[in-house]
Amino acid sequence: MDNIQIRKKDTTFVLLITAILIGSCIFFSVTLFWGFLASILITSLLLVRRGLKPSSLKNMILQGVMECRNLYLLILLIGATVSIWLSSGVVPTMIYYGLEYMEGMNFLLAAFIITSLMAIFMGTAVGTISTIGLALLGIGKGFGVPEHVLLGAVISGAFIADKISPISGLLNLTLSVTKTKYRDVFKRMTATLVPVYLITTAIYYYLGKGYIASGNSGSLGEYQTAILKGFFVSPWLLILPIAIVALPIRGMKTISTISIGLLGGIIASISLQKMSVIAVLDAVFFGYKGTTASSQLNRILISGGVISMLEVVLIVAGAICLSSILEESGLIKPFIRKSIANIKSQKELVMKTGVISSLLTVVTCDQTVGILLPGRVFKEKYEEMKLSPTILARTISDTGTIIAPLMPWNVNALIIGMISGVSAVNYGPYAVLCYICPVVSFLSCYSYKKRSLTGDD
Repeated sequence: MDNIQIRKKDTTFVLLITAILIGSCIFFSVTLFWGFLASILITSLLLVRRGLKPSSLKNMILQGVMECRNLYLLILLIGATVSIWLSSGVVPTMIYYGLEYMEGMNFLLAAFIITSLMAIFMGTAVGTISTIGLALLGIGKGFGVPEHVLLGAVISGAFIADKISPISGLLNLTLSVTKTKYRDVFKRMTATLVPVYLITTAIYYYLGKGYIASGNSGSLGEYQTAILKGFFVSPWLLILPIAIVALPIRGMKTISTISIGLLGGIIASISLQKMSVIAVLDAVFFGYKGTTASSQLNRILISGGVISMLEVVLIVAGAICLSSILEESGLIKPFIRKSIANIKSQKELVMKTGVISSLLTVVTCDQTVGILLPGRVFKEKYEEMKLSPTILARTISDTGTIIAPLMPWNVNALIIGMISGVSAVNYGPYAVLCYICPVVSFLSCYSYKKRSLTGDD
């Protein structure tokens, strides 16, 4: 590593300027890519002045970008899959049967429970939202459920994937950095997840009483008739989403699973919906728009395809580049080390872990830094204070990981916005699990007293 002379105020300056630039982009409705690009340039100039060689800086950026190349592919695949699941009739079929069989249900509560179960098997929050979540949003519109309220419930269920799914990339990153095993962390997580889930369920039950799925809406019959006239509808089409849920249980990776979903949708579009190959490719790359007899339904059956995700890829790449520079240069480590230097109790240690993990997720707009840095820096302190590393893993998961979709500038919120057309400002108040989880995690700190706690005791 180069001999970098980082000053005390450098970290504060970088974090502050990053927040200002990102906030300015949001205020002026400019793509966040420019905010990240400007932050990267300013941070790079600062580090070069402090002694970092340009070649080392380039390696930091390239390493960060290359490590997350699968994420870019996943984002593009999601954009293509959403369009194809519309054109193939998969989502219209799910909407059709949903309208038929979900009458009389507390739809908000049902959406949360269904999404949370599916998320565990899919292993990715964004993937769950872009498939099962998209179908639930379509069905909910038919029942008159406000889209932002329903999306909040879907997000609450979906982000259980990033928190506890054994095939979640973020959870496995957390396990790796804290040197823990899934079985041990799962047992530890139940102490906060069970009360969080019960509280969230109770809230959606209460809110959902005002949104009982009812067939009295005149648009429901119009929706079903339009779907039947515009698409080939069959229960056989439901095999595709079932397979997408089942394959991760067999251990298949997310990209492979989404790819199979995309391929299956393409085959269904051509063979069952009688689309031409050119029309299918157009939907994949440039998006799909419903052409049924119902204008209301057509507003649901719309997606931007791969092209709509290019901006998201650029933003994610910018966030990852900035995160890589902050981490590899050591620029942000003094901020963390200073925070833990004077910790005197287990309660304070757990509390600060959650605060710093959350703050890093907020500032860097990506969960990765909020997992990596606290996991690496706090691990020794946990050993020193005789706290199990499973508590470190759980705290990071309860805070920095779970709050990601609540910030409009976070990459998760950006992708969700692209998929649904609803901003974090609107759905945030209803994504209750994402802010109840950190609250319960912080309250759990009061159970730690001045005593030894190791293993799974």
